[in-house]
Order: sequence, then C-alpha cells, then structure tokens
Amino acid sequence: MNTESTSQGPSSGNAKAFLFGMLAAFAMPFWMVIGAMIGFGSMVRTAGMSLDVGLGSTLGIWGLPGQVAMLELFVLGAPLLAIITTSSMANLRFMPMMVVMTPLFRGDPRAKRWRYVMAQIMSINIWTTVMNRCPDMPINDRLPFYFGVSTVCLLGGIVGTSSGFVLAGNMPLYITLSLVFLNPAYFVFVFSSVRARNCIIAVILGAITGPLIHQVSPDWGVPITGVVAGTAAFLADRLWKTQRKRPQ
Repeated sequence: MNTESTSQGPSSGNAKAFLFGMLAAFAMPFWMVIGAMIGFGSMVRTAGMSLDVGLGSTLGIWGLPGQVAMLELFVLGAPLLAIITTSSMANLRFMPMMVVMTPLFRGDPRAKRWRYVMAQIMSINIWTTVMNRCPDMPINDRLPFYFGVSTVCLLGGIVGTSSGFVLAGNMPLYITLSLVFLNPAYFVFVFSSVRARNCIIAVILGAITGPLIHQVSPDWGVPITGVVAGTAAFLADRLWKTQRKRPQ
C-alpha cells in the first residue's frame, strides 16, 4: 500500500469527489456500521442509559471498543474520570492509523486546517475505505472524498444506535451480541484483500496466535496478539525482501 502516492490527475471537483465518497461508503461500510451500532444501541437500553447518552457516545467517542468500555464502566458505577480515560485508551489505536493516512493528503493545504476534525471523525471503516481508494485519486479530490465517506458512516452510526435502542427487547440476546462483532469480521476481510504482503502475514498470524494468547491472558490477549503478529509480520516481510535482493 503506497501512502506516498502523489497522483496529480485532473480533479473531478469537490462536489463530485464528496458524492463519490458517499457512494463508496454506501457500498459496504455504512451497512457494517449500522449492524454493529444496532447491537450497541440495544446494549445502551439494556444498561439503563438514555438514547441521548448513547448517541452522544457514538458521535463523541466514535469507536465501538471505547463505547463498549464506557458502557461497562457506567454499569459498574465507575467514576467519570475512569470512564473518560478508559474510553480514550481504547481508541488510542486510531493514532498510528491517522499517522499512516496523513501522507495521502500531503500537498492539499485544506487537510492541515481540517486535521483535527479528520482525526475526530475517523473510524476503521473510514480508514480502510480511504486507504484503498485515495492513492489512485487526484490529491485535491481526497479530502472531499474523505468527508463524503465520513458523513455516511456517521449517519449509519446514528441510525444504528437509534434502531438498536428502539428494538431492544425485541431481539434475542445472541443476535444483539453477534451484530457487535460484524465490524471485526468485516475488517478481517478488508485487510485480507490488501495487496501488501506484511498485512496478509499479520492477519494470518493474528488469527492463529490470538485464540492461544487469549487462553493465557484474556485481559491483554488482543494488544499482545497485535504486537506479536504485527512485529513478526514486519520482520518476516523484511527478511523476505532481503533474501530477494541478495545476489544469487
């Protein structure tokens, strides 16, 4: 995946690029967000929280792990500072994703002005769509495309949270919990389709080592798996490139 691409083709115009982003989001990410947020909205009502708080967490936290962490701590009666800290730490994974994505907008001065808004509204659905589509787009089209994708995904979050809250009690528990896991399943398919060899290796290693590490440390299984699988994939890919460059 080449984030340093500097495509300078003719711009299609802000409105067309924004519309293209909306259509790209409606193709799949929108529905994944709705499905996952239906599960979250149902959990919000089951926990005794109001719809306003649920929607506020969707728009403010905008990351399902952080939202679920907030919900669990709220039910346990944790202090507000602990809830804010935990939710923020759960979404800390967006920082390296934003660092990786930022070079795509290099050369467009508008991106610097809007960088904090871009960081706030970014989700993994948006990130994967932008990383797949933007490298082949003219630089001036990338920012409106980003906001087109983001707008539709945020709309999906609002619709999904509201629908789940209204439907709570009418859906079996296993369906509610299954919907929450739609997003991770979607991410596996997205990352598996990436052409970069290190990404494919990381997905495979994560699928193998994740369940094993979870048996040893359920609380830290996910971050440990990410570090182990990601590091091993990086080293394996680097070793592969070194072997290819070595003269026969």
